[in-house]
Amino acid sequence: MKIANMGVVAGIGLLAVACASGPEPTERLSSAQASIRAAKEVGAANVPQAQLHAQLAEEQVTQATKLIEDGENERAEFLLRRASADAELALALAREATQAKQTQAAEAIVNPQAGAPSPSLQATNQ
Repeated sequence: MKIANMGVVAGIGLLAVACASGPEPTERLSSAQASIRAAKEVGAANVPQAQLHAQLAEEQVTQATKLIEDGENERAEFLLRRASADAELALALAREATQAKQTQAAEAIVNPQAGAPSPSLQATNQ
């Protein structure tokens, strides 16, 4: 009977260790926050899709912070991974939009009227 009780106690102990949360994901938290800041600095607020992903990342960081406070570090780690991915996507979308605007501006300078010959070509044809 004592052996059975010891087995139950040992099983509960192993279960408690297996369910214990890992270390606080402070490095991942800092990384996610830095990615969010970078997305905002590049102009994510001006690109609807980028703004959405930046907002999602901020919400996930807030939730993860609460989970860390509650000692649920593994769940917090998962949320922070999602937050980092959303923030990086926001950053990429914002950069893409900025590059597209720069490309359009450059094309407008090079070819002010699409389809019209440039002034240098008109001069050589005369």
